[in-house]
Amino acid sequence: MSTPKNQAAWLQKADTPLEVSDAPLPTAGAGEIIVKNAAIAINPLDCHMQDTGVFVQQWPTIFGCDVAGEVYEAGPGVDCFEKGDRVIGHCINLVTGRPSDGAYALYTVVPANKAAILPDHISFTDGVVVPFAVEAATCALSVKEPGPCMPGVSTPALGLPHPTLQTPAPSASKTLVVYGASSSVGSMTTQLATAAGINVIAIAGAHNHDLAKRCGAAQVFDHKDSSVVESVVNTALASESEFVGIFDAISTPETYARDLAILEKLDGGYLACVHLPPADNLPSNVKTGMIFAVNDIATPVFRTFVTLALQSGKLKCLPPPTIVGKGLEHVNEALRKSKAGVSATKLVVEL
Repeated sequence: MSTPKNQAAWLQKADTPLEVSDAPLPTAGAGEIIVKNAAIAINPLDCHMQDTGVFVQQWPTIFGCDVAGEVYEAGPGVDCFEKGDRVIGHCINLVTGRPSDGAYALYTVVPANKAAILPDHISFTDGVVVPFAVEAATCALSVKEPGPCMPGVSTPALGLPHPTLQTPAPSASKTLVVYGASSSVGSMTTQLATAAGINVIAIAGAHNHDLAKRCGAAQVFDHKDSSVVESVVNTALASESEFVGIFDAISTPETYARDLAILEKLDGGYLACVHLPPADNLPSNVKTGMIFAVNDIATPVFRTFVTLALQSGKLKCLPPPTIVGKGLEHVNEALRKSKAGVSATKLVVEL
């Protein structure tokens, strides 16, 4: 049997287009699988890596976080996957620095504890929207102790429970606000929080309210409504559950101003962010943190929740994908579209 040829979309240096060319065929180490990619997805983190070279440890590099495809090889110690399995996976090039761990290739290394079987009824282009968002959302919700994210910035530590397959989930008697609930990570955070029995109050554009409700939000408010702060506060107070804080999936000065106004009226809480959190004049009863979306806290979610929840429909492939094209040569276009801004969708390239 001939050895397959690998290709990748390489980043030669920061702020340049990716170049498609040959790449070494990776081999699976202990605890790893090699995925023959059928679809890859674009995340805002990828745009930052391309533009600035942040997290790049060697040049040239291959980056990207989300893959879906078939297992080509399972490494030593991997007993939950075998060749030919349909899987989704979260690649962690931003931690390892290895080009073989980037998604933008025909074959990619994925840690086995960051992968899950994709049910047969779900297409690769739908399933690929899930894995990075699952880990990012779990890091936003369930980390118990603050850890380093970057110099001077800690990760949030809301310490909320993992999702359960029970329907409905037993109530955790807690309320969380999700700002940007129609984004990829925002919608997944809403889904996982709801599946953990947490009451979610969502903030999203008016045209995306149905999406936030499909993800499980109990109430959704329009971010453009001048009374959004008051509406969120009143709903949280009426919930008769403990308000724990806000996950801000947008994390801009404008959203931070509303976050802090909500927290002030609800006697403080956690503000979990996807970018650098606000630092000036924070009240003592407000704790902030920036998520770092690689953490073994997500392992039980991948192992025991994702596949069965996708199979039953409890976990949905949301927001839905927009397929930019087929082939690695379309990754540059997908990155450009991501930088231009998307709403209630995730950009995907078929392979």
